[in-house]
Amino acid sequence: MATLRRLQDALDYQFHEPALLVQALTHRSHGRPHNERLEFLGDSVLNFVVSTLLFAEHARMDEGALSRVRANLVKEASLAGIALSLGLPDHLRLGEGELKSGGFRRPSILADALEAILGAIYLDGGYPAAAHTIEHLYRPILSQVDLRDAGKDAKTQLQELVQGSGHPLPVYDVLTTHGAAHDQVFEVACRVESLGVHKQASGHSRRSAEQAAAALALAELRTRGLLRGASGRRKKTAASNSHPPSSHD
Repeated sequence: MATLRRLQDALDYQFHEPALLVQALTHRSHGRPHNERLEFLGDSVLNFVVSTLLFAEHARMDEGALSRVRANLVKEASLAGIALSLGLPDHLRLGEGELKSGGFRRPSILADALEAILGAIYLDGGYPAAAHTIEHLYRPILSQVDLRDAGKDAKTQLQELVQGSGHPLPVYDVLTTHGAAHDQVFEVACRVESLGVHKQASGHSRRSAEQAAAALALAELRTRGLLRGASGRRKKTAASNSHPPSSHD
């Protein structure tokens, strides 16, 4: 397993008890102690901190809109995208079966591990430390996200953002299919060549795999700040029309 120093630097947090971080990275397939209880704790902390950030920064947004945006920010694909940006696949502790089946790039495993890490930080350093790390990870995403996109699926968002920034549309390829006919798993790649983004994800249908791969690509683009220009142009266009300002602006 790669050194955990680099991961802690990326999290902007250094553990007092490194064993907590190791546990957070341990999938149940690897053995005990695994990360499921930490994941439970981290999920709660994450939702609270993201809710607090949205509440503080969007005073005109009503409860329904806040809930939709939060759900979009903390869903599995968004978390998996952040996990990839942290290099989490290099640090996961998986059982032999999960390693052979590519579990280190499965969105559900990545998302669960990230939540477990946040739970571990909460136990190790308290709420202020966990809140700092979450804000550190989400600040680039919050600065990029267009709140009007909260109800759109990942493929639609990715297409609109990439196209709006003048780049060619994303390309999707089915890499492999495996499993019994009634329980097939599709491995799909989403490529945005002009931005150097190539993400893979799996799903029990081609559509679900494409959506998962698109969400990973979208999360990376936002985390890296590659779509800032597109976001700015969209906001400028919206501000220049004759309609009254949206409560989401």
